[in-house]
Order: sequence, then structure tokens, then C-alpha cells
Amino acid sequence: MKQIINSSKAPAPIGPYNHSVMVGNLLFISGQIPFNQETETLVTTGIQDETKQVMQNLYYIIEEAGLTFENVVKATIFIRNMEHFSLINEIYGSYFSAETAPARECVQVEKLPRNVNIEISMILHK
Repeated sequence: MKQIINSSKAPAPIGPYNHSVMVGNLLFISGQIPFNQETETLVTTGIQDETKQVMQNLYYIIEEAGLTFENVVKATIFIRNMEHFSLINEIYGSYFSAETAPARECVQVEKLPRNVNIEISMILHK
């Protein structure tokens, strides 16, 4: 049986999906973009600020599920420009300890929803 977990603090989904779905001990979080729900605006002030906003949106969903970033076992990062890889790593990495960081891939794509520069999805284990 699956349990739907949404957070009022994270941006509302822009399609027929939920923020996350818990199945057994696994939480699958939909891709998050740098949209600030509080100001109802996209963060466009640079890839570091955009990455921080994405991670904050993920945090809201993780918190709603009663978990932490330590529960993340897999992350997928989609970016529009691989030149931003090191800047994204700097911000993303600050949310994890090196010893327990999750598995991950980072893929450059041509276009993302709302023409953002970054989107991240995650899988967590309870």
C-alpha cells in the first residue's frame, strides 16, 4: 500500500503527481525545482541559490515524512549546464556527510520544467 506525503511548505505540484509516495520503508520524492512557495516565485539569482532552494524544498518534504537527509539513499540531479557541476556539488554536499552520502547521478538535460537550471529527485529509506 502506498501513502501520499505532501508538504504545504513545498511548491505545489504542477501536474498529476504528488510530492512523495511512501511504499513500505521507501520514500520516493518527485523532482523539485527552485520555486519558493513562500514568495511564489522562481529563484533565478544563480545556480547556488537555485540549488539551495531545491534542497530546501526537498527538506520540507523529507521533514513532512518524519525523515532527514541521512535517510536519503539515492538522488538524481538534472542540470541544464554541466559547467555548474562544481557549484551544485558544493551546495548539495553541504547537506550530507561524506561517510554516509547517498548514491547519485547528475545528468545534463536540454530543458527542465519552467525553464529552470536544476531539478533534484530523491529516494529515502525509513
